[in-house]
Amino acid sequence: MQSFNLHENRYQNMLEAYKNARTPPRTPEEAAQLVVSALNWIQRADLEGILEFYNFPIPSLPAASSNHRPSSLPEGVQFVLNTLPVHNQNIGDGDGFTAYVATTDPRESGNVPIEVHEMVIARTEARNRRDYKSADALQSRLKEAGYKIIVCSDEEILARKYRIRMRGIDAPELKMTYGKESKSALVKLIGGKRTTIHVYGQDQFDRYVGDVYCNGVFIQEKMLKNGHAWHFTTYDKRPEFAKWEREARAAQRGLFASLNPEKPWDWRREQRNGGIQAEPPKTILQGNIHKISGRLSNVGSSIRV
Repeated sequence: MQSFNLHENRYQNMLEAYKNARTPPRTPEEAAQLVVSALNWIQRADLEGILEFYNFPIPSLPAASSNHRPSSLPEGVQFVLNTLPVHNQNIGDGDGFTAYVATTDPRESGNVPIEVHEMVIARTEARNRRDYKSADALQSRLKEAGYKIIVCSDEEILARKYRIRMRGIDAPELKMTYGKESKSALVKLIGGKRTTIHVYGQDQFDRYVGDVYCNGVFIQEKMLKNGHAWHFTTYDKRPEFAKWEREARAAQRGLFASLNPEKPWDWRREQRNGGIQAEPPKTILQGNIHKISGRLSNVGSSIRV
């Protein structure tokens, strides 16, 4: 609670300064001046840290230099998500799940819309006065905005929702033979655990397509080697993926224990041709990365409740 109170006080000061400003800040310099005026009560080092964190210039001071260089990532990776523990019920099948990233994450904190901050504060106030009906309504509004307050390690955390599509594999649909087994395999690998996701882009269904790691384990590798998914060669040509599938076939693991297992893309096509509505084919569109931002998103703060 101490961490939340500190962040809440800072945010409320910035929000008040923004509302009282004659004109909204239109440049990074103006936004920096607003932050300085709102937070002139905190230590100078903390204030400079906040300005640097949001890439704002430091008024009357030279910009701090840094020799930091991000560690190299595989070609095509656009950003990395570090998720909260993935709940079992958020795992839809063997190649997709819903994950949440805390807004205290450096990539998220500057992109939280001001309206979301306001809803979090209003919800906290409603709970403090035991108005749980209003608090629940605000939680529903947060979900509509793509956010959720999640309990993690006995602490309530504001987090952003991401729908994840694992890159390069295609698992059986739930209604297919071995569909439930494939999902169960993924639950065992990531259920209740934090994941790191290297995101390459979004597909046409707004899912974030990426490589998934959990406790140092490359999840697609495990799914392929154990025969829980197919290599999705239409959209991924990595030779190691083909090798891992061949190994599973040779050992007759998982779905390859069947003599002639049906491919999920063939199953979906048959469902469409038969007039039965099925899940749309899974495709990748690189580079369509959507960011949620608000009027004052760059001067938002990390929110914990």
